[in-house]
Amino acid sequence: MSSVANTGGPPASVTQSAVPAGSTLKQGKVGEGDDEVTTTQFGTQSLATQTALNEAANKQQRLNMEKGAELDRINAEFFAGQDIRRTMAAGTENRLATKVAGEETRATQRVAGEEDRATIATTGLEYRAGLETAGEQDRLLTQTRGAEDRATEAGRAAEERLTVGKRGEEERAAIRETGTETRQLRETEGAQQRLGIETTGTQERLSEAERGLQQRKGIETTGTQERLSEAERGLQQRKGIETTGTQTRLTRETEGAQQRLGIETTGAQERLRLGTAGQEQRATIGKTGEEERAGISRRAQEQRATELQQEMFRRYKENRDFQQARGAMRV
Repeated sequence: MSSVANTGGPPASVTQSAVPAGSTLKQGKVGEGDDEVTTTQFGTQSLATQTALNEAANKQQRLNMEKGAELDRINAEFFAGQDIRRTMAAGTENRLATKVAGEETRATQRVAGEEDRATIATTGLEYRAGLETAGEQDRLLTQTRGAEDRATEAGRAAEERLTVGKRGEEERAAIRETGTETRQLRETEGAQQRLGIETTGTQERLSEAERGLQQRKGIETTGTQERLSEAERGLQQRKGIETTGTQTRLTRETEGAQQRLGIETTGAQERLRLGTAGQEQRATIGKTGEEERAGISRRAQEQRATELQQEMFRRYKENRDFQQARGAMRV
């Protein structure tokens, strides 16, 4: 059966349909005005031919559906394999990242331990060196103090010996001079004034007594001054030694306090450095994990978008092939 429409515009469309050969031709009109279509029915292909075409179209459609299902299975298997491989690759990367992070952490801890041990060893060496230096300086100070004390005592004894010797010489010289003058005086008095012997003797005795008194007073004053000088010298020496000891002890206390403060400051800085390094490492590992998770999520989104686009294209292609096969069957 064929339908022909011609309203004076574009060429009319012709539609054929199966009608028995002996049927009567019929004409009909559909629509009004410019939309009016005239339909004429006439005999064409046989029913058997139409049935064969329908069977061929059905067979083609089934073949297309089977092929589409097979492609779906192949695509599903392929994309499932892709998912498995992607998951395996992601797992491998995660394990490698975890392994590398663990190795770096262990290496960092090992280096930190080595540095700590080296720091402790160096601190011990410096502390022992400080003790050795302090002991050496104390011994040198004691030796120097002993040498100075011995030199001072030797100088004092030498000065005393010189003083005693000088005093003895002066006393002996005074005695000699006195004896000489006395003998001369006695000779002169005996020669000139024998009558004044008694008076002269009396005066001489008085002179000798006064001279002896003055000499004794001089010796006593000299001894007193020397004893006061020695006492003052000893006092000053003791004060100097006491001041030196006090300053030395204060110096040692200050050095020890500074060494302890240095050790405490070094330990605090080491702890702060290790804490900061640990925080930075943990932050880096956390950021790496976030970036890896974001990357996996982004890749999954892209993969799903790609699969959706492929599925839409597959359906479009199947629909196009189906429409083309249907149009071919109608022709």
